[in-house]
Amino acid sequence: MTARVLMVQGCTSDAGKSALVTALCRWLQRRGVAVAPFKPQNMALNSAVTADAGEIGRAQAVQAQACGLAPHTDMNPVLLKPNSDTGCQVIIQGRALSNMEAQAYHDYKQVARAAVLDSFARLSAQYQAVVVEGAGSPAEINLRAGDIANMGFAEAVDCPVILIADIDRGGVFAHIVGTLALLSETERARVKGFVINRFRGDIALLQDGLDWLEAETGKPVLGVLPYLHGLHLEAEDALPAARDQVFESARFRVVVPVLPRISNHTDFDALRLHPCVDFRFVGIDDGCNTQPPSADLIILPGSKSVRADLAFLIERGWREHLQRHLRYGGKLLGICGGFQMLGQALHDPHGLEGAPGSSAGLGWLEMETTLAAEKQLRNVRGRLAFADSAVSGYEIHAGVSTGPALAQPFLVGCAVRTGDGAHGAPYVDGAISGDGQIAGTYLHGLFDTPAAADAVLAWAGLRNAQAPDIHALREAAIDRLADAVESHLDLSRLLAILGLPTEPAC
Repeated sequence: MTARVLMVQGCTSDAGKSALVTALCRWLQRRGVAVAPFKPQNMALNSAVTADAGEIGRAQAVQAQACGLAPHTDMNPVLLKPNSDTGCQVIIQGRALSNMEAQAYHDYKQVARAAVLDSFARLSAQYQAVVVEGAGSPAEINLRAGDIANMGFAEAVDCPVILIADIDRGGVFAHIVGTLALLSETERARVKGFVINRFRGDIALLQDGLDWLEAETGKPVLGVLPYLHGLHLEAEDALPAARDQVFESARFRVVVPVLPRISNHTDFDALRLHPCVDFRFVGIDDGCNTQPPSADLIILPGSKSVRADLAFLIERGWREHLQRHLRYGGKLLGICGGFQMLGQALHDPHGLEGAPGSSAGLGWLEMETTLAAEKQLRNVRGRLAFADSAVSGYEIHAGVSTGPALAQPFLVGCAVRTGDGAHGAPYVDGAISGDGQIAGTYLHGLFDTPAAADAVLAWAGLRNAQAPDIHALREAAIDRLADAVESHLDLSRLLAILGLPTEPAC
């Protein structure tokens, strides 16, 4: 089998590439097409553990869900996780390779390109269609040499491209025409049409502009997607905007400090959508000494640079704020890097996340963490140790924690073996302080299981409140996106671009 391929590129970052790929995957799956998502290169701190025990961007995991598939490392063969303004951890086909500065990675791209084409070849041999997501914009001319994320990939595999632009940010026609102007002649020929995203208003008022755009470029507008209010879909990397409404029933406040290298903030999507929770991401680098808001529960999130982020937190007075929070009876939870911060010391002898060395932790759990070169990557099922509640999630961390605090674990369970989904070796995770006020865990996705979310929130003081089913909400969002594609895009043209029959498969 050789798959039909379509690539979605954007005029800008956050133009809607991830959402459109997700929508197209679900639309094709509804038609009976065996389809898979693919993103050659992703830069994001939100990641997921795959069925083959590797690491990919969370957006591709959601796209796999839209296809009815378990996520696989071939769906995102190059993942870059920034750990400074100029450097990142390079993950190739699910495995962390090394840390590289930007120039070093630019020189490494030819090797990365081979991994990209290798993964793509496997996917295209297994599926009828592959929907590819670009990264950033193809008009970033400073990155054109050795490109594997946008037109460099499209040219290598000879696939058609559609260009999506966000009208909500303004200048949509300039974005499209300017992007085309910066492409080579062969790249421009590869663009088969445009999608305008996030439109609100009377479409009749836009028609003159659409007619001009088609006449100017000689390429069709495939459709105009509406602004979908209240849509929940996991963010690829950027922190989500404030939710559309604060529920009147919200009576329990949860605060998460925004660390400079915060990772997997999608852990908190279920809390953001909880009708009884007033959830707030709180910036800690606003240049002033404003007092953080009071809270019932403070959660220290994951971090790609734990020692540096902890130092940042302490420099800005958060140790004292957390001490005051605990003194007045608030609960404190650490997840992954946030869990490591709660211990007595953090050791990075190999310089995996910065300069080699050790740092004192917050000291509230009797344990120490040492970063090791081999990442811990596993999907997990188990039960919370302090409540009769099932929990599932995934671990992605380089730290190995040891110490007496771990004798009172947060959860007991087992890893899920790859492939067959069966349970593997038993293990325990996390810790709870002797007074029950502080807890930590390596488990991401903790709040995605409603029963587990209910139990953790009850531990923190919110009882008799039912958490939302984030999986069901994600399914509804994917279907809503696919419905928008079916209602607002030229499906016949899309199928023609893909080379697929206009009649759905039986």
